[in-house]
Amino acid sequence: MLKKAALVTLLAPLCSLCFHTAAPAAPGPVALAAAEHARTAYHEKVIDTLARMVSFNTVAQEGVPCERNAQHIAFKHYLRGEAERLGFDVDDAGCVLVIGYGKGSERVGIVTHGDVQPVDPAKWRQSPFTLDRTSEPGLLLGRGTEDDKGPIATALYAMKAISDRKVPLTKRIELYVYMAEESDWGPLETYLKTHVPPQVSITLDAEYPAVTAEKGWGLVTVTMPALKGTAVAGPALASFTGGFFNSQIPEDASATIDGATAELEQRIRARAAGQKGMRYGFSRAAQRLTVTAKGVSAHSSKPEDGVNAIAMLADALAVQPWAGTTAGAMVSFVNDLVGTGLYGEKFGDVAYRDAFMGPMTVAPVVLKASGGALELNLNLRRPRGKTGAELERQFHTAFDGWKRAHAPGATLKAQIGEPWVREDAPQVPVLLDVFAHYTGVRDAKPVSIGGGTNSRLFPNAVSFGPGMPGAVYTGHSEHEFITEKQLSLNLQMYTAVLVELAQ
Repeated sequence: MLKKAALVTLLAPLCSLCFHTAAPAAPGPVALAAAEHARTAYHEKVIDTLARMVSFNTVAQEGVPCERNAQHIAFKHYLRGEAERLGFDVDDAGCVLVIGYGKGSERVGIVTHGDVQPVDPAKWRQSPFTLDRTSEPGLLLGRGTEDDKGPIATALYAMKAISDRKVPLTKRIELYVYMAEESDWGPLETYLKTHVPPQVSITLDAEYPAVTAEKGWGLVTVTMPALKGTAVAGPALASFTGGFFNSQIPEDASATIDGATAELEQRIRARAAGQKGMRYGFSRAAQRLTVTAKGVSAHSSKPEDGVNAIAMLADALAVQPWAGTTAGAMVSFVNDLVGTGLYGEKFGDVAYRDAFMGPMTVAPVVLKASGGALELNLNLRRPRGKTGAELERQFHTAFDGWKRAHAPGATLKAQIGEPWVREDAPQVPVLLDVFAHYTGVRDAKPVSIGGGTNSRLFPNAVSFGPGMPGAVYTGHSEHEFITEKQLSLNLQMYTAVLVELAQ
């Protein structure tokens, strides 16, 4: 065994390669004082503002551009009024609202978004568009509380605290609120062709301590054609559906079986009983058995935080072959090539991982009838390490082999997005130091996430919160919240970081 001194000597050269190995530097006294003022003066104001913002149903409307969406317009009108009341200037560019404070050719940006993902109100104790402080004390529940209206309210009052303290800044602070991040990045890309963005930005739409890499988003769509005129001896799988939208791990799925015997039902029940985190319902009407599966929804970039009802129901049905129906063919496909794993391990050679960015994830998200056919979307989050063309070929190779044996008319279509890495953003040491000071985590280092944020579109932008490392991210779920404690911590950290970056 090496003596301690010798071990330190050997490790020293390796540590010099680390991104952030020195003891974290505490924020300066001006930053600390402004952050404390923000916490004591504005904690409740942030919650009040968040409550008003949550009340606007800013889900995208199909066929309605973000600049003409009535709820988006109302949301921006409220936010503009609040910003002007607090003493800030505002520029409304349609899909982008910019709230500014201070002067200077150099600028620090805060990148957020005001639109939210779809929601099923039936799954909430109160309306998802009412900030719920009572159902679970200490939690602020509502659509957008974590993704991304909580960060907007927090950033607004971080700026207000800096204004109150008359902190001498050499750089202007600009808060960007984009209204279509969840549905269409096109308007923001168009805006940035003529608008000069800040030289340095933080995006408040992911995790701490600093996100410098994001996996590429992808979607693989498998279509199983209608099978007509095929005789089925014995029980037949008549339907198989599930999921809500492509950025959510599905918590609901269902299947119907014609001619199901009591013995078949018991075998399905027994297999389902071995699944962790799942709940099932069984009902009969005449000769038809309906099986409903309830999992746990989550952001599709973090499938490990959820329990996938589509994958689990397919597994529960794997008590016998299901031939002769479209639904049966889809169950076979899910079990054969997707399974209940998270990383595409069964799908031929597609699985891979990167040492920093982690593994690719493959998750069934939406399964729906399309005419007589069934269409399944698989959400991908992929790291660097393969080209998009190579990965697409591997999906097709595995699928083509499967369909030759099982469903010759089935098709696969793939959209493969690119991973993103930013290795040289100059503000990262400041973010790590502030995070370390307020959390006590002394070895904070940059991280990679599965999601994609608008950091990709801004120069020198990296994400800074609002989610804590290791915590379940609740955005996109049917139980979205941020804790009051986290909101207060975010308010302090955002204030301190803005002072440190803009002084």
